[in-house]
Amino acid sequence: MWSSHRGVIGDLTRALSASALRQKVIAHNLANFNTPGFKRYAVSFEEQLARARGALPLERTHRRHRGAEPGEVVPAVKVDRSAVRRVDGNNVDLETEMVALVTNQLRYNAYIQQVNNRFSRWRYVINEGRR
Repeated sequence: MWSSHRGVIGDLTRALSASALRQKVIAHNLANFNTPGFKRYAVSFEEQLARARGALPLERTHRRHRGAEPGEVVPAVKVDRSAVRRVDGNNVDLETEMVALVTNQLRYNAYIQQVNNRFSRWRYVINEGRR
């Protein structure tokens, strides 16, 4: 039971870190909106986590071996070299970045709410257990 909670909290912690990183990346993209030749960046995390969750965990045959577990997914920043939308070679789209900014903020708030809910339940169990 403890490991499943630790896994969820670990996933939520990594998701919060990914959202914070995504916020910085979006701000960087917006700051370079008028920079000729700039290619936007994107953070990949949720997709990696979903793929890792669907993968079969590897069996550890020795305590010092590392397995490819879903909990080891980390956010990655990648250059988006998709279609250039402007003559100057810059592919930052203001509307896309603003939607990403709002979506990321909502996602971050949802992650925080999930962490708070978990801790509230634990606090309730601990306090009720004392009575």
